Amino acid sequence: MRTIGIIPARYESSRFPGKPLVDIGGKSMIQRVYEQVKGCASLSEVIVATDDARIEEHVRSFAGNVIVTSSTHQSGTDRCAEVVSKISGFDVAINIQGDEPFISPLQIELLSNLFQDTATEIGTLVKKIDNPDDLFNESTPKVVVNSRKEAMYFSRQTIPFQRGAKQSDWINNYTYFKHIGIYGYKVDILKEITKLSVSSYEKAEGLEQLRWLENGYKIKIAETDFDTIAVDHPEDVELIKRKFFSQ
Repeated sequence: MRTIGIIPARYESSRFPGKPLVDIGGKSMIQRVYEQVKGCASLSEVIVATDDARIEEHVRSFAGNVIVTSSTHQSGTDRCAEVVSKISGFDVAINIQGDEPFISPLQIELLSNLFQDTATEIGTLVKKIDNPDDLFNESTPKVVVNSRKEAMYFSRQTIPFQRGAKQSDWINNYTYFKHIGIYGYKVDILKEITKLSVSSYEKAEGLEQLRWLENGYKIKIAETDFDTIAVDHPEDVELIKRKFFSQ
């Protein structure tokens, strides 16, 4: 099985324009992501997918692999689908967030291993919620997982609801999972799901993976102990520098 790791990277961002090129401890964020991903033994190839010439030039400057994709894509999933339509010979594609400069290669390995089961169509990661702030934070998508380790539903709300229990007790009464936003897809499945129309649940929650569930695709789940640290806003850069570079 040949697996390609794809790192979508847009320059334009309403919250943080130019984010992939921001300096983090002497290297750009996209270079740090690329180097972390290259440490994953299960990947046969790693490619940055961008629609911006500045990012393309920068990736080439550190000898990274890069493909220029359309500027009209609505999601990283769409950008990944364009890459696999241009490059053949891969069975699985891993969509890796370009704003997590210290992503663990072990997370990518964990996700890749889901595809050793030939029945796996799509895979993603979850982490047990230990912090009550995450439990009730609408910016933290939660996942309900069935007994076969498949996603039943994703929501920004806290699910399942615990009837008759105080919210302060919920985290002690039940195991909740938050979604870690890295995906793997069989290449043929990736090409299929990007042709689907936006679904009703996706519109309601603002979560594209609900489109796949609503259309009958199965999303296999693996549980990780690693938490991701994403750079969503300019102020996050200083937070991540303090965490990884402070003495």
